[in-house]
Amino acid sequence: MRVVVIGGSGHIGTFLVPRLVRAGHEVINISRGSRTAYAEAPEWRHVRQVVADRAQEDGEGTFGDRVARLEPDVVIDLVCFTLDSATALVERLRGEVGHLVHCGSVWRHGPADKLPISEATGTPPVGEYGIQKDRIARMLKEETASGGLVTTSLHPGHIVGPGWHPIGPLGSLDPAVWYTLSAGQSLKVPGSGVELMHHVHADDVAQAFERTVEHRDAAAGEDFNIVAPTALNVRGYARIAAGWFGRTASLEPVTWDEFRSTTAPEHAEASWEHLHRSQCLTIEKARTLLGYAPRYEPEAAVLESVRWLIDHEELKPACPLTV
Repeated sequence: MRVVVIGGSGHIGTFLVPRLVRAGHEVINISRGSRTAYAEAPEWRHVRQVVADRAQEDGEGTFGDRVARLEPDVVIDLVCFTLDSATALVERLRGEVGHLVHCGSVWRHGPADKLPISEATGTPPVGEYGIQKDRIARMLKEETASGGLVTTSLHPGHIVGPGWHPIGPLGSLDPAVWYTLSAGQSLKVPGSGVELMHHVHADDVAQAFERTVEHRDAAAGEDFNIVAPTALNVRGYARIAAGWFGRTASLEPVTWDEFRSTTAPEHAEASWEHLHRSQCLTIEKARTLLGYAPRYEPEAAVLESVRWLIDHEELKPACPLTV
């Protein structure tokens, strides 16, 4: 099939586009052209590149026309963040494309009341990002249920992989956390320390998108959680990570006010956003309908990312990895 991937040069596309090429599809990648994939792969030589500024063209009302002119069988949208943008694309592609697959987020669910969270049991989202992702997912389900465009939405957890920093043990991108753990120093932990984060390797997300394309009928009108088989809590994550450096984690419980007083505001806010949700999700629906079979446990995915960052001198721990 001819598959158009919108935003295929990012985290997911780095792994997804080569997968689609290996599966025999003709692949067209639409991106702003500002970066290349995080990992090199020979399959990219067979990919047609289209440069476009989606935000600008959405504003002009022309982006849907650009996509439609490529005459795709499948459109995979990895970079849609508002209901207006998603609706405009659906209305333009209705009747012309066989399948639209949208990338959502587990933040379509709010702070957890009951675990694990299924596609139907999450609490209402908090924050504009999650609210928009939830609205998009609901619109897509209604579109397909009403006999319109065949759609599917996939909702990844905290995506991790080689080439970028993972969400760390305190729920942020603060590199100081890794230094503290690798040095065996005391790490201030806000809250109870049992708050959950649910990571997923970018290649497992890519696998889910590939299987969605393969199983169009089963995926039609559905939404899916796409995460690792298990989730990490703060204490366990910190202890595992310290062990990679041959250290034992020394964790100091503090209040959120104390934590904010000693942490850069952007990192403290990121920690709150991740940890107060405390999410753990079930992938049973994706396993059953798509055959989704993630290869990575969350700690293995994070370790791969940390190793890459250290090898490329983008992360400087106090001592080398021992694993």
